[in-house]
Amino acid sequence: MTNNIPPRSGTAFELAAGERLRVIDPQGEQVADLVAFNRHDTQEMLSNGRTFDYLSKIFLSTGDPVYSNRSRILFDIVEDTVGRHDFLLTPCSADTFRIIYGHEHPHRGCFGNLAAALEPYGIQPDDIPTAFNVFMNVPVDGKTGALTVEPPLSRAGDHLIIEARMDLIIGLTACSAEQSNNYAFKPIHYEILPAR
Repeated sequence: MTNNIPPRSGTAFELAAGERLRVIDPQGEQVADLVAFNRHDTQEMLSNGRTFDYLSKIFLSTGDPVYSNRSRILFDIVEDTVGRHDFLLTPCSADTFRIIYGHEHPHRGCFGNLAAALEPYGIQPDDIPTAFNVFMNVPVDGKTGALTVEPPLSRAGDHLIIEARMDLIIGLTACSAEQSNNYAFKPIHYEILPAR
């Protein structure tokens, strides 16, 4: 069954070990922030730093594992039709819109959407890590390290599939930041696929 995340919103759900999650960009150029926690101990969560350490790279795609803050693999990327995602930038928040965009009445952003969706699982806002930003395109200058946010490379129907290595709680959004989505807000679809 295909589930819909409306523009600028988020959800949370459980993904059992061995199950797969397909994240779909139905219209193109839309980012989805993804966070993952050990379902049985939510103090174990995805870690960009540990993942970078063990993979020796910052751009992840098919065949790459994503590690937790306790150096265990939470999930593997098993299929990827885009090949460019971000694991550097934190979920956008009300402060993002205030500081970067100058909004006087800022949207709560992916951070606020994740916090609301994860609250029933006992996960507090301060426990939300840097997200794996599916479809987000953040080139890094090789000399200066400068970051730029460019339009996603995803086109309508592109997807990413992860496979859980342990029982997980997943938080997932349709990103709310203008730059990240080429200044248009669209839905994200997802499907939970049975273990193979």
